[in-house]
Amino acid sequence: MKQAAIFWFRRDLRLHDNAGLYHALKSGDPVLPVFIFDKHILGKLSHKADARVEFIHKTLTALHEELGTHGSSLKVLHATPLEAFEELAKDYAITGVYTNHDYEPEAIARDASIKAFLDSKGIGFHTYKDQCIFEKNEVTKEDGKPYTVFTPYSRRWKAAMKDFYIRPYPNKSYFKNFLSSASMAIPSLKALGFEKTTAVVPPSDLDKDLIRHYHQTRDIPGIKGTTRLSVHLRFGTVSIRALVKRAMELNETWLNELIWRDFYMMILFHFPHSAKDSFKPQYDRVHWRNDETEFAAWCEGRTGFPIVDAGMRELNATGFMHNRVRMIVSSFLVKDLLIDWRWGEAYFAEKLLDYDLSANVGGWQWAAGSGCDAAPYFRVFNPTEQQKKFDPDFTYIKRWVPEYGTKNYPQPIVDHAAARLRALSVYKEALSDQQQTRLF
Repeated sequence: MKQAAIFWFRRDLRLHDNAGLYHALKSGDPVLPVFIFDKHILGKLSHKADARVEFIHKTLTALHEELGTHGSSLKVLHATPLEAFEELAKDYAITGVYTNHDYEPEAIARDASIKAFLDSKGIGFHTYKDQCIFEKNEVTKEDGKPYTVFTPYSRRWKAAMKDFYIRPYPNKSYFKNFLSSASMAIPSLKALGFEKTTAVVPPSDLDKDLIRHYHQTRDIPGIKGTTRLSVHLRFGTVSIRALVKRAMELNETWLNELIWRDFYMMILFHFPHSAKDSFKPQYDRVHWRNDETEFAAWCEGRTGFPIVDAGMRELNATGFMHNRVRMIVSSFLVKDLLIDWRWGEAYFAEKLLDYDLSANVGGWQWAAGSGCDAAPYFRVFNPTEQQKKFDPDFTYIKRWVPEYGTKNYPQPIVDHAAARLRALSVYKEALSDQQQTRLF
């Protein structure tokens, strides 16, 4: 039986500048790299042509080939994590398991169960910070409590920043410590129960000129004004340390966007209820209309509001939606249609290539007014005014809604002015009910 330390790949699909992998390689034991296609997660995916699974599969294939140049191999299992480690414990004398932190509630519970199993075998479970710069309690208020407002959090984040936090891990110096092994076959996409897609994932290349002008271009959906690196950040094919270093050199506005990632991960860690319930509980008293016909029109991009429809069609076709447009379509769903933000969050979870629970929930609750650092509930985006401001020449709309301006384009499904007043009334009633409850 071969002796090995195991490195468990998850949201960190790269060999370079990877914290947990670095510590595994320095452990003194030969390192077996492992990835688990979790049956729990795959089983929840309703569409078997899922571009995210395909992207992971392609990335693992590239990792497998890269490891082959170092005389090693990637072991890929299709099982529940517990089943996978039970199998690994039978096949290898495991000296320790190394991985990187995950901050989502279900991931924390998963890791606790794996740790309990490894403890029963006398095997150490070692986890490290890798997908953010500051985590958990590293950036807090003076009293040690977590921030719930972004601006003061970002100021403290920047004040705490030192070169140490963005220094890359020198993994390459230790690649000789990978376990020597013959190539192990990776399960095919078909064997996993999935199909190939036509999705195109943007490259992970860093466009320095784009970043320099990011503050001027980021809100214009009709041009290439954003980095499109979010999917690579989500799956860890790029290092957050490398990106923050570049952001500090090139553009503070883009740096702030990266800090938002840390902020939302911290919020989810401290307030796990916010994954499913309103961060501010009183907002769960809002009486949503939840009209299924209107929800279907929103999903399919036929609301009669062209900037909303363009965004939804872009999402459905590509798995991507411009960030400014995400704010517009989410405001429209929760305020104009009075549909529960959780419906929108779940739809994005199904469609977005870069879906990340903490950021998605944070964004949707911001739109609904129910989250931390939320806009006041009476802020309602006017989709027509947003279009005039950010897509005045209809460049973005014409790309995704070619029938706009013809008789084939639907009439608006709501009157925005009336819908705005309705939303304000419903929200006010919900929050007034909360105030009355406190009196008794």
